[in-house]
Amino acid sequence: MGTTTPPRTLAEALRARGDESLAGLLRARPDLLNPVPNDITQLATRAGTRASVVRALEHLDRFALQTAEALAVAPDPAPYATLLSLLTGDGLDDGEQRDDAGAAITAALPGALATLREQALVWGEDDRLRLVRTARELLAPSPQRPSPTGLGPTVAEATAGMSPGRLQEILAATGLPATHDPVSAVAALSALFTDRTRMAELLDTAPVEALSVLDRLVWGPPYGEVTPNPTPPVKWLRDRGLLLPVSTRTVVLPREAALHLRAGRAHRVPEPVAPVVAAAAERDPQAVDRAAAGQAFTALSTVEELLSLWNGGGPAILRAGGLSVRELKRTANALDATEPAAAFWIELAYAAGLLASDGETDERYAPTPASDEWLDLSAQDRWTHLATAWLPATRVPGLVGGQDAKGRALSALGPELDRSAAPEVRRRVLALFAELPPGTAPDPVTLLERLRWERPLRTGPTTPSASPPSASTASASPGSGEGSDLRSRLALWTLNEAESLGITGRGALSTQARALLDRGEDAAAALLAPLLPEPLDHVLLQADLTAVAPGPLERPLAETLSVLADVESKGGATVYRFTPGSVRRALDAGQAAADLHAFLAAHSRTPVPQPLSYLIDDVARRHGHLRIGAASAYVRCDDEAVLNEILADRRSTGLRLRRLAPTVLASQADPGSLLEALREMGCAPAAESAEGDVLITRAGARRTPPRTPPVPVPEGPPAPDDTLLGAAVRAIRAGDTAATVIRKDPAEGGPSSTAPSGSLPRTTSAETLATVQAAAMTGSAVWIGYVNAEGAASQRVIAPVRVEGGFVTAYDHTADEVRTYPLHRITGVAELAEDGMG
Repeated sequence: MGTTTPPRTLAEALRARGDESLAGLLRARPDLLNPVPNDITQLATRAGTRASVVRALEHLDRFALQTAEALAVAPDPAPYATLLSLLTGDGLDDGEQRDDAGAAITAALPGALATLREQALVWGEDDRLRLVRTARELLAPSPQRPSPTGLGPTVAEATAGMSPGRLQEILAATGLPATHDPVSAVAALSALFTDRTRMAELLDTAPVEALSVLDRLVWGPPYGEVTPNPTPPVKWLRDRGLLLPVSTRTVVLPREAALHLRAGRAHRVPEPVAPVVAAAAERDPQAVDRAAAGQAFTALSTVEELLSLWNGGGPAILRAGGLSVRELKRTANALDATEPAAAFWIELAYAAGLLASDGETDERYAPTPASDEWLDLSAQDRWTHLATAWLPATRVPGLVGGQDAKGRALSALGPELDRSAAPEVRRRVLALFAELPPGTAPDPVTLLERLRWERPLRTGPTTPSASPPSASTASASPGSGEGSDLRSRLALWTLNEAESLGITGRGALSTQARALLDRGEDAAAALLAPLLPEPLDHVLLQADLTAVAPGPLERPLAETLSVLADVESKGGATVYRFTPGSVRRALDAGQAAADLHAFLAAHSRTPVPQPLSYLIDDVARRHGHLRIGAASAYVRCDDEAVLNEILADRRSTGLRLRRLAPTVLASQADPGSLLEALREMGCAPAAESAEGDVLITRAGARRTPPRTPPVPVPEGPPAPDDTLLGAAVRAIRAGDTAATVIRKDPAEGGPSSTAPSGSLPRTTSAETLATVQAAAMTGSAVWIGYVNAEGAASQRVIAPVRVEGGFVTAYDHTADEVRTYPLHRITGVAELAEDGMG
């Protein structure tokens, strides 16, 4: 700006900044960019709005916030020395404030102050530091919202409206000379409370019970309730102004007196240094990687099992959205997992785009077409797909089973599960893991302490406090981290989810996860691949009608075997059991007995046991012996005796069967119900088409239409990139030039602009044309008012290059580019003074 005059407003302070500093402000507070401010004044106004200031305060670390809180109770403006004293104390507290703590505060304060300045929460030189008015209102004390520091109002604020007579009584009780000027009386009382020697002498005369009351109020809340006839200790304090009335039943400890009792400190425990994340255990990095890879493989198996479980159409969707409690429990049992774990796997598959609603009238969840593509990927690529879907997801499975603000239960895949802070917490937790040496597992307690220090505030300043407690039972107010409980829970959920997903192993960050965070999916997949077991192409058949898979199976083998047999147990080896029902399921899927024999012989490292061969042949012999069709339904069989047995069976009564021919029965039940009922009776019927062919039931035929994964709900505006920041700074600078540029006075030869300061210029069409033509000839800049096609008005500084055909082509300083403007949309034009663009 070419001047050393101290800024008088926040706008002037911002105007004096360089472009890089302005870009830093917009990067730290992206909400200021929506839309891009027209000029510096509008930027300063927007930076001082309540919503924007609250958002900025919520992103401060604890010491930067404590610095802002100290400025909120300091004089306005406050010199740097006063601010430092509020954080370190005056050194007269009998050694309670240790020298090393004071040195740490002294070293950290410039950085905290720089952060506040960068975010436009503090402005002014070091001898006149000013906290923006909105932040001071949010952090300063009031009866409805005590300061986070626990300090009350000043003597001047607490005595506003007090009668002169009452002030004289207080002066007399404290031994101060009488004065009839209320201002002088308040100044004298304030001077007493800030004088260490005289204040100590006054407190030496106080009853012990009175000192006890002060001890309970000194660190806040500073308000207390009193009865119409207070106890002698309270009366002694009230008479001397150490407790000042706020209402008929409420008193307050004035700020100056509290600071004396605190030895000048605004905070009981300043925290200038971030807590160190301690190591809980140090493990072999290779063991960590192997454990994480094992968890990753288990995660893949679980998601594949979930997709298989819902392959033919998953559970129905509740009217309010999501899964019912019963369906979640059923899925958890099928996955052999707890309900919270099942909710996590379901939400993870949904976030990865593998599950979605089918959109039918009877809406259900089902795998998406993308799930088939995912299953065709290699194991390491499937894992990176899940991990990269988990990192930015804003849906929080840990909330499932809880209640929303209206007391309604939160269900898996239901609404109200998005928490915009989740991705930031998740990545920050993993970043803290990454800062530790490889193989080191962090201590969760210190990890949470670090997170609370980095983001201590969520909604604390805007949350009204409860009514003031009584003076006899006053206790310290809760810390400023009260609103960070959600972040703590998100961090704990992140620890569990990262371990389940294989991001961490045995509590430490794996090498493949470090690569995923730093170098991307390809690097992580390359590191994970050697650690995953190779799929097997064989099983071990046993005489007890079971098959043992000693490891993961190749996908075609696993799919066929899952149809032919039921999974009996999982673990290092998977045990499958062959039953009549499982064999019939394979026959229903179109396999013949010969196909099943050949399949088992080809994939078994042991001979096919005779009992298994007999089982397959026996089920195949009876399979399809009965035929089910549509009559509503019919049963036909070449063996009349079989139909006679069915008719005689009491269990067939509900089917309403009747004989149409010696080998045909008709039923009022639909074919599907008839098929299931006869199977429950021990028969092995097969469905047939209208042409008499056996219908083959293919497993996993149901898919949703193509679906995109759910879009994460961002926390505030997205972070702007460098290109947008550069353009925004140029636009703000140019707009500020247009708003503050010096216009030539009409008496000096300029057009007769009648626009008042801050509004668009107004000139006639002829004057507008003549002025821009002259500017094009001389290469000078002019100030114009312009209304675009949408009716939005703006003011701009342009340098005309060409004027023809009713248009002016000019370099627009506001947009930093050459543009063409219709002359009829220019409301007016004014020439600039010779130093207008300087």
